[in-house]
Amino acid sequence: MAQKKNILTNISLKGLDIAPSQVRGAVRIVPLLRRNVRNDLRLMKRSYNQDLAVVSVDKNTNYYAYIPHGLVMSWTDDGSPVAALGGQIKKTKQQTKTDAKNLDCGCTSVHLMHRMSKKESENKLRFLPLHLAMEGFLSMFFSGPNIAWSEYSKYALANGLGCRYENAVQGRYIAQLEDALRVFEIHPKQVGVLIFVAEALASAFVVPNPEDYRLLHTSLLEDFYGELIYQYGLLHDTTFPMDVSVNESEINSLENLRTAINKMRMDWASFQGFMANGILERPCQSKIVYNAGPFKLQRFITNIELKDENHIGEVITRENGELEYLKSFRLSAAQTKRVYLLSKLAEHNWNINATAAALGNNYDSFVHRLEKAGFGYLLNQQVREQVLKRRRKK
Repeated sequence: MAQKKNILTNISLKGLDIAPSQVRGAVRIVPLLRRNVRNDLRLMKRSYNQDLAVVSVDKNTNYYAYIPHGLVMSWTDDGSPVAALGGQIKKTKQQTKTDAKNLDCGCTSVHLMHRMSKKESENKLRFLPLHLAMEGFLSMFFSGPNIAWSEYSKYALANGLGCRYENAVQGRYIAQLEDALRVFEIHPKQVGVLIFVAEALASAFVVPNPEDYRLLHTSLLEDFYGELIYQYGLLHDTTFPMDVSVNESEINSLENLRTAINKMRMDWASFQGFMANGILERPCQSKIVYNAGPFKLQRFITNIELKDENHIGEVITRENGELEYLKSFRLSAAQTKRVYLLSKLAEHNWNINATAAALGNNYDSFVHRLEKAGFGYLLNQQVREQVLKRRRKK
């Protein structure tokens, strides 16, 4: 995994092997196996039972979402094993220092939390999987115009993008995913999966240890997925046909058969890795969220390509670049367009004329693109009305 000053620049499956996939309906699950299993990093699920979570990101910003569980990361600095799950000495509720508080609001129960990632003890960190990445995505270019251009509304100049939100679908609503996770085989050294729906990469998930994966296997149903994946699950009832086989005419001994099967598995793994090239080895931008001894928790977004798939997510990497944890979310086309437009505006100091020219648009067509993307509220009403009037005359 290429890194510069410990910053993730692309994602590879270093230290992992791709096993043959298993298919149910339109869902294809590709197991990921770890060659060298260590025990100096472990992940444990912490379930929440509230209808809504409110996370205090900073003094002036809160994040609202349904958060069914968090992950607790435990590690050692010297490479020695972390105490086996279930074998730790845990503090009582009175002894445990917690940042969470539950509120009962009648029809809704609310879980109040502090920070997306929170250190709980010397070598223990609680973080909120996928929400850590989504909060970073929502906060991109959040401050809005940094120059008081006349086109922008008073609200945009005072509050930036204001309250932003994105929609997603829980895994339980993806057709056949629950059945697939229930019936598919879990390999002895399996630490993760690549999930495809109608051959579209829905999510990549990796944990440090096979025991961790077995405990977190069904948590994939509690994760959120993009609207595209939900639609593919409804529209397709099978995957595309893919067949690999052994040429019987070349087999005349057990050794030849063993060699042919190994080659077939390597070819199959290589092809399945190619299917996930929208995230694997793709250039990405990342930010270190927490330094945990020899490990680094980072969130990332792949370099935005309008006509390609784009992903956000989180990783934990070892000092040698080996991937210990990965969880990803595929952005929809609409989400991609929104962050693309914001990035171009920020790149040109929020100057609409300069941004429009850089994208090959005229002023009116670029304002229309902002309207369609849901950012019309950033512009003052006079600009919006004038553009609408000119477009209607055409």
